[in-house]
Parts: sequence; C-alpha cells; structure tokens
Amino acid sequence: MEITDLIYKIFIKDGAWLTISKGLWATVQISALSLLFGTILGSIICFFRVGKIKPLKIFAQGYISIVRGSPVLMLLMLLFYGVFARSGLDPITVAIITFSLHTAAHVAELLRSSLMAVDRGQVEAARTLGFSKIQTFKLVVLPQILIIAKPVFQSTVINLIQWTSVVGYVTITDLTRVINNIASRTMQPMITIIGGMIIYLALSYTVQWIFHLTDKQRGGETK
Repeated sequence: MEITDLIYKIFIKDGAWLTISKGLWATVQISALSLLFGTILGSIICFFRVGKIKPLKIFAQGYISIVRGSPVLMLLMLLFYGVFARSGLDPITVAIITFSLHTAAHVAELLRSSLMAVDRGQVEAARTLGFSKIQTFKLVVLPQILIIAKPVFQSTVINLIQWTSVVGYVTITDLTRVINNIASRTMQPMITIIGGMIIYLALSYTVQWIFHLTDKQRGGETK
C-alpha cells in the first residue's frame, strides 16, 4: 500500500479527520481556558507571595511549592476521582480546573522572579519624581515584568499544551486519546503517532508565531 493511501486510510477515511478535529478542539479548549484562568490566579498568588500579609504569603509559598512539585496527572486524578467525584462536573471542567491550578503555580513563580529582576533604582527614581505606587507599577514595573517574563511564559504555554495530553486518563477524548484509538483501530501505530506529533508541533509553532507577532508589533511601535 502506498504511503498516500495509508495516510488517507488513517487520517481521512470514514470521517477520521472529524474525530481528530474534535479531539484537537478538546485539547485547544482545555489549554486556552486553563491558560486564561491560570494566569489570572497566578497573578493573584504572586501578589500574595510578595505581599506583607504573612498568612497569605505563607499560603502562596506553600501552594507554589506543593503544586509545582506534584505531577499534573496525580493532581488531575485527585480532583476527578476524589474532590469532584460526586460533584456532577463534566470531565473537561475538572481538567480546566486542574490545569488552571497547575499553571497558576508556575505563573506565580514566573511573575515573582520577573518582579525581583526589575531594577529597584528605576522604581525609586519614579517615586522621587512624584509618581504614585500605582503609577510606578503601571509605567515602570509592569512593562519590564512583561518583557522579562515573556520567553518563559511562552514555554509555559507550550508546556501546558503538552501537559493536557494526560486528560485521557479521566475519560476525555482529546487529541492524544483520539490518536491512540486510531492507532489501535488501524494497526498502524508508528504513522499515526507521528501524525499526532506533527499536530502537536503545529500547535507549538502556532504559539511561537503568535509571540513572534507581538514582538514585531512592539518593535514597530518603538520605532
């Protein structure tokens, strides 16, 4: 059988491409929403972490240490089969909660380290010139945090997409599970898995392209 015929049989025939599309949508949906909520939650936890309220500071430190140090699959199974087992929440919602919590820990530490890297002399100079704390943060600190954090945040987004490949363990038919099912059905694991890897690579390069566009836009604005 020619390679083109084999590819057609695996990825196109009998609506296989529709099944792959549904799995891909599940992966994108979980990744995008988890990134959104995780970034918001991570910003809040970072605020607690660098703040002066000791109980919140201790909570943030513990949260970051525990969640970052725990396998995301274990956290997913804990929430799905334990915490939310009788809640009636659908698996995708539980997955979004899981990856939001996991992403938040990484984002919080990323933002904290980026904040620590900001030149304190610039902050003091802004305060000396009469800027309020809010103005100083908005005009001096925040732009630098975004620049410092951006490369690592890009890697975090790509890692998040890869982390979601474990959601099949809680009955979600994502891209990885669809690829695995097709490989079992067609008895062509090598070609099928390579095809799945190419799709994940395409997602990763799409993320890199989006970040590259923002770099170009910023470069155009500063000219």
